[in-house]
Amino acid sequence: MKKIILPTLLSVLLSGCAQQLGNGVANQELPLLSASEVIASATDNDWRVVNAQNILKVTLPTGDAYIELNEQLAPKHAQNIKKLAREGFYKNTSVYRFVEGFVAQGGDSSGKKLIKTADKTVPAEFYLTTNKPLLITELNGDGYAPVTGFLNGFAVAQNSAHTQTWQVHCSGVFAMARDNDINSASTEFFVTIGQGPRYLDKNITVFGRVLEGIEHFNRLARTPTEGKAFNPITNIQVLGDVQSDKSIFKVMKTNSSVFKNLISARKNRVEPWFVKAHNYVDVCGMAIPTKREVIPIPINS
Repeated sequence: MKKIILPTLLSVLLSGCAQQLGNGVANQELPLLSASEVIASATDNDWRVVNAQNILKVTLPTGDAYIELNEQLAPKHAQNIKKLAREGFYKNTSVYRFVEGFVAQGGDSSGKKLIKTADKTVPAEFYLTTNKPLLITELNGDGYAPVTGFLNGFAVAQNSAHTQTWQVHCSGVFAMARDNDINSASTEFFVTIGQGPRYLDKNITVFGRVLEGIEHFNRLARTPTEGKAFNPITNIQVLGDVQSDKSIFKVMKTNSSVFKNLISARKNRVEPWFVKAHNYVDVCGMAIPTKREVIPIPINS
């Protein structure tokens, strides 16, 4: 059964949305470094090595995409999709649905493929509730949440008490599609390929982000070609299980002083081209620095 993200998805997309400008901070001192200079100043201690057991490798006809799962905010979804990957569920499925500039949706569109070991559905994990305030690297509030910021490399938002935390819909997030029943998420996923649809926040479980390879989703075909498989997914695997791929991903620690300096540099651009500094950056406008190192696989003689 094909899952629909929202019944009025396209009409809402076309209606557009306004973003809040300015964060009410006055007379903030301009940064001395550009964003690229701040990133270059980072030391080894400013980077977090991503656990390969929390990365999905998605093999598409256009190339490989790597997705980090957000186990802290949506542990049930993260564990279940790893079960699906390990049982080979996604072999020969497809990315079958596009809303241009918005989402690419994939999985088993027929709803008939057998689920062997994973749960058939997963309860909604729209947000994490904590008894005590959860500390994040704060930015500012906006029209969608009183607090936004970053937690362990993910763009997040919170309620005013800091006791509800959820991953927000920025470009390149990984989420589970559902129907009207909030607990109906099963095997179909989507990746946002355009401007972040923040109006979906707390309506769908977001539980990851693309570390590398978003362009491979963007380059997929939009319409089927007769006699040719439509955007086949060769496989989705847990990277830590793939012996032929020893990629190591590192993400800048979002609680580090370097990342906080990067926020300042993004709020007020000091590069010569800019003539106006706005002292503001949207939570989805902060690209989180990510890099990949590849360990060569020894060739047996």
